[in-house]
Amino acid sequence: MSVFAIAGNKGGAGKTTLSINLASRFNRDSPTALVDADPQGSSLQWRAISTNDDTIPVFRAENDLHQQIDNLQRTFGHVFIDCPPSVHAPQTDVALKSCHIVLIPVQPSPMDLWATVHIERAIEGSLEVNPSLKPMMVINQAEARTTMSKLVREALQQIDLLVADTAITRRAVYRHSILHGKNVFEMGSLGRIASEEMEQLIKEIKLL
Repeated sequence: MSVFAIAGNKGGAGKTTLSINLASRFNRDSPTALVDADPQGSSLQWRAISTNDDTIPVFRAENDLHQQIDNLQRTFGHVFIDCPPSVHAPQTDVALKSCHIVLIPVQPSPMDLWATVHIERAIEGSLEVNPSLKPMMVINQAEARTTMSKLVREALQQIDLLVADTAITRRAVYRHSILHGKNVFEMGSLGRIASEEMEQLIKEIKLL
C-alpha cells in the first residue's frame, strides 16, 4: 500500500491533472482512491461529471486528514492526495507527514521555480517526522521548443530534490479529458502519446 501526495506552492502547476491521471492508472492494478484536499475541489468536480462506473472514487478531505488516510488505506491499495497550492496549508503538512511519495509538478516558469524553493524547505521539515518520505519533482506542461523549457531542468538541479527524467508535455488532451470527466488513458488514439508519458513517469515512480 502506498500514499502519494501531489503538492506544490503555486496554483496552476497541474497538480489536479497529474493526480487524476496517475491515480486512474494505478487503479488499473490495485484499487485506488483520490482525496481532494484543494479548496477549489477540482478533483471532486471531475468525478461528478464522469459517466464511467470504473472511475476512481474521489473523497473530500476531512478535518482529520491523517485519520482519513489511515482509514482509506484499509480499503484501497493506493491513496493519492491532491494538496492545496500552498506548503503552509495544514492539509499539505499532514499529507507530507503521512505519505510515502510526494510528487511536485513544476511548470517551466520563473515563478514556479521560485515557489519550489519553499516546498523544498517544507519537505526538509517533514523528513524529520517522516524520514521514509521520497520526493520527486516533475516538469509539467513543458514545451520542447521554448528556451525556458530547455533551461528548467538545469535550474531544478540547483534544488536538492530528485527530478524525474520524464517531463509531461503541454497537450490539449489533458485539458479535454478532464472537461469530459475522463483521464488520458480513456481518450483512445488522441491520448496515446500522453498515456505513454504517464506510463514512463509511473515506471520512475515505482523505482523510488
